[in-house]
Amino acid sequence: MIAGHRYAVLLAFEGPDRYSSIGGLGTRVSSLAKALGEAEIETDVVFVGDPTLPPVETYAPNVTLRRWCQWVSAYHSRNVYDGEEGKINDFRESVPRFVAGDVVVRAQAQGERVLVLAEEWQTASATIELDRLLRERDLRDSATILWNANNTYGFDRIDWPALQRAAAITTVSKYMKFELAGRGIPSLVIPNGIDEALLDGPPKDATARLRTALRGKPALVKVGRFDPDKNWLQAVDAVAELRAMGFTPQLIVRGGREPYGELVFERARTRGLRVEQVEADGDDLPALAAALAACDAEIVHLQAFLPESTLYALYVACDAVLANSGKEPFGLVGLEVIALGGVPVCGSTGEDYAEPFVNAIVCDTDDGRELAEYLRVLLGDERRSDRLRQAGYATANRYIWPAVLETLEHKLAYVARSGV
Repeated sequence: MIAGHRYAVLLAFEGPDRYSSIGGLGTRVSSLAKALGEAEIETDVVFVGDPTLPPVETYAPNVTLRRWCQWVSAYHSRNVYDGEEGKINDFRESVPRFVAGDVVVRAQAQGERVLVLAEEWQTASATIELDRLLRERDLRDSATILWNANNTYGFDRIDWPALQRAAAITTVSKYMKFELAGRGIPSLVIPNGIDEALLDGPPKDATARLRTALRGKPALVKVGRFDPDKNWLQAVDAVAELRAMGFTPQLIVRGGREPYGELVFERARTRGLRVEQVEADGDDLPALAAALAACDAEIVHLQAFLPESTLYALYVACDAVLANSGKEPFGLVGLEVIALGGVPVCGSTGEDYAEPFVNAIVCDTDDGRELAEYLRVLLGDERRSDRLRQAGYATANRYIWPAVLETLEHKLAYVARSGV
């Protein structure tokens, strides 16, 4: 039980389904739910799930998935954000009734409280409506409501005064705290956590197979949306700069379908770098390894869905993982990389865990020359790389979910005392 709460409800658009897991939010929600369940908190995850899967399903001990908006998603099968407006409306109209009329009523009858954790701007109106319903039904004292900001997306669409009355506002980093403060919104920082199992590293045979496929050449990997905020051009320019220094790096990229990707690859060609598309079944590790081994281009555009086990093995097999965003609210990828035993390259915004040349490489600009200089040092000093990996492992231990839940408990105690 966490600060007197035996029940919890997570409200989010993203979740564990492939349909619903687009970025770090899906990972956060899924792993947080498991951590709450392991802490013996009976947890419901209400998210916009795959319309073809059961509406209610047991996910882990003490964790129940509730796939919402499935009737809307049936008309928008691409992913969770396809048909977003209709899903937001349905979520706002129906989720508060379920939480108030089912979960909170049941908890109150047992003399228990419910912890409601709502994520991101899409759930803000549902959070406000939930507060209204609970007050109307004289149930508000049986629920603690937190609304969490993982990013600045959608901030202009939130009724901030109403949300502040409805919930305590939390966020995931000091960077995001100051983003909110710039709007006059006070917030509590509760960092993201990671599954303790990451500390065991990826499967050793998978890592060894991918490392062999890379054939000893300097290897970098970058995964994310094709978006200017992710500093893709810096990554491409750094490869070109490293080649001018006499290195022969290969950058493996896996992006989305965003049009910006074409600008990225055009930049590569302009810098004299070859780009080769590699299509492989990410679930077939031998086939993926063979495809990588056969590719000599400086930029490898990997077009494959990579299961976590394969993605994590690639992170560790490569010399560095480029999570060099110019604007990163938290930087979950970088934290995952250091937990697994890899070396991340981060930006310098929300990555509170990253210490330059101690457990990570940290870039302050979007200049490819800065990134290339730091990678030159890393690639030329194997002992330094090993020290970064060891220090990263120690840092990651401070961010496993049990440690983060302890922070959450202290923040909840403050919320209860202050009436926030």
